[in-house]
Formats: sequence, C-alpha cells, structure tokens
Amino acid sequence: MNAQPRSPAQAWLSPDGLLEELSGGTPWLLVQDLDGVCMELVHDPRRRLLDPDYLRAARQLEGRFAVLTNGEHDGSRGVNRLVEQALAGVADPAAEGLYLPGLGAGGVQLQSPHGRVTHPGVSQAELRFLAAVPAWLHAALEERLPPLLPPPAQEHRTELIAAAVLDNPLSPSLNLNPLLAAIGGEVGRQQDLQALALELMESLLEQAASAGLGESFFVHLAPNLGRVDGRERLKPADPDGSGTTDFQLMLRGALKEVGLLVLLNQFIQRRTGTAPLGGEFHVRNAPHDHAGLLELCRSHIDPTQMPRLVGVGDTITSQPAGMGGGWLRGGSDRGFLTLLQELGESFGTANRVVLVDSSGGEVDRPSLADGRLAGLSDPEDPLRIDTTMAGGPRQYIRWFRTLAARQPPEGPQAGRAS
Repeated sequence: MNAQPRSPAQAWLSPDGLLEELSGGTPWLLVQDLDGVCMELVHDPRRRLLDPDYLRAARQLEGRFAVLTNGEHDGSRGVNRLVEQALAGVADPAAEGLYLPGLGAGGVQLQSPHGRVTHPGVSQAELRFLAAVPAWLHAALEERLPPLLPPPAQEHRTELIAAAVLDNPLSPSLNLNPLLAAIGGEVGRQQDLQALALELMESLLEQAASAGLGESFFVHLAPNLGRVDGRERLKPADPDGSGTTDFQLMLRGALKEVGLLVLLNQFIQRRTGTAPLGGEFHVRNAPHDHAGLLELCRSHIDPTQMPRLVGVGDTITSQPAGMGGGWLRGGSDRGFLTLLQELGESFGTANRVVLVDSSGGEVDRPSLADGRLAGLSDPEDPLRIDTTMAGGPRQYIRWFRTLAARQPPEGPQAGRAS
C-alpha cells in the first residue's frame, strides 16, 4: 500500500511519538549517518567530537543499530580515532565493543563493534591506486591553489592544504571547508575553488582509466543536486551557502542505498540464521539502481522477516531547476532514505525517515527551524520526512540515548529460527 503524499513541512510524527513506536514488539533496525547527525559539522574534520554517552547507547542497541556513512571508520581521519579520543583513559573500545558498527566509505568498509574492519569486493590494484591519491592531491593543490587564495591566506597555504586533503584509505577526498573559510564570502573565488576541485577529481578518474581501472571509481559530491548522465551535479556556491564542499573519489558500488541492503541482509541473517541476499552479498556485486534493489528485495526477502527500518540523515537538497521547471534534488543521504521509504511501501512496514538539522555547525546548511525545509525538500518531493530534529545533533543524541535506555538487551541470534 502506497503512502499518501504530503507536504515535506508536515513532519507529523514527533520524536517522542517515534520513541513510542519503537517501544513495541516489532523488530526494527535503525540506520544512521554520522556527520551532522551525531556530530556537529566543522570546517576541519579533525576537530569533530563524539559524545561518550552516545557511544555507550550505540553499544546498548547492538543488533538494532548500524551506521551508514560516506566517511570512513579507519585511517588517520577515520571515526575510530574520534571514538578512541572520546573514550581515552575511560574504556577500551576494542575490548568493550564501543566502535560504531556498520558501513563506511559509502558501503565498502564494514566494521564490527570491536573494530574489525573488512572491505569486501575491493581489489589490491584498487587499494594501491587509492593509496597514492592523497600525495597527488597535495602536490596538485600546491601548484594550482595560490591564485585562488586571498593574500592573507597565502602564508598558511600548506596548513590549509593539509586540512583539506583527507587521506581516507578507501575514499581519499577534498574537503573544501578550510579553504572556503580562508576565502571568506567571495562567491567568485568559492566557485573557482569548486571548479578546481572537480577538475582534479576528474583527472584522477582519467588516471585510473589509464591504469586499467576505468570501471573502479566515481566522484561523489556532497551536497549535490542529483545526477545527470550518471554523474552527480555540483551545487555551486552562492551568497546563501557554500554549496558542494566535499569531493570524494569512491569505489563504484559505494552507494548508501546499496549499503542499506547489506545491513538489512545482515540483520535478517542474525535473526534467522539465513542471509536472504546471500552470504557473500556486498555493494560491489549488487544492483546500483533503485528499481533493481527493490526487485532484489521483493524476490528474495520473506515479508515476515522484513523489519521496520528507521533511516536518520541530514544531507538532502532540493532547489528549483530554473526556466525548465521542476526541481533539482540530491544530497548524500537522499538515496538511502528514499529506498528505505520505498521498501516500507513495498513490504507494508512502517519505515520512518528522520532528518536532523545540521545547520548549527560551522558549515553552511539550510535550517529546519521554520519547518519549511527550504533548500532541503519541496512540495513535490517524493521523499517524505516523518520526523525532524530541529535541535540538531544534541537533540538527536538525547533522543538516541532515551531510545537505548528503553530497549531490552538483544542477543546476536535473537529471533533465530529453531
């Protein structure tokens, strides 16, 4: 049964109402983004902070909670370093299972609560190519960046580049926020910087093709304005916001919507002992389109085994398309939230989409404060927001801790068929 469309501003289910729903007996899985949801957005990702009480609540929800992020667990900039920092001198996250379980790098980096990291389907040739990317980006920016920086920022160029180049093992990236802060409000320079970042990432795709890895990677832009001809559309900086700030070289298949099915497959396997999509299912051997993903679930998952899904994100975009009419919709959380909603409609489960306001951090993002969702959604948006957290990550963490406190422990084989 299809849900009736409603205005995106009418988030009819309060956070407390969602807590009540999840206190019933129906099995559920909460799938959550990280940056902007349980952490404030900052210009330099190295200054992100995690709440130790949030980490303990996540441990209480083991089996019913997983992260799904385009960031990474491991590496010098990974979320695991933030976990260790938050618990330093208090707990050993590996021993106590306090790392965040789920998928990083868009779905190719799988982690257990005890910090065991694997990357199914990734080849050694791909790993070698990715390992060389950060040094290349450093050198390219040292050569190309000077004309784009105002004079006061020139003397800090090397430091700014070090902050902007993220040496993620599986998704090396450019985070423009430190550079945009140095540029200030000069929109022309901001747009030139975005153009340079995109040019560099496209050059990396060309290098990969020359190395025989032409089908291995794609460029993810966050936030974005959807896709055109299979490529994500850049959101230009304007006087109201910085637009696209993150440029990530990612492995093909590393799409959050595909990762959602990996987490769903694992959830059902834990409860029943059987993985309906196969024991070797991962993002690189899965369909990469919504129709194919939905059909895969319909043909392989018993409706009686389908849990209620709750998706939590912060990054969706929508803006008028201009003279042609319609809307340009994107955002790194839109795909998995939309698929989660479609699965609910297809299987008759009360899946919920939760949007957290990430505008309170250092990065320009549209606010939820007035309830209109301007810049995030639109009156014709097929993605319907069920619950909003206008108080941002702090409100979400309070809600999450309450959710964990209300749940009885669930063993790894809870519900397993005898």
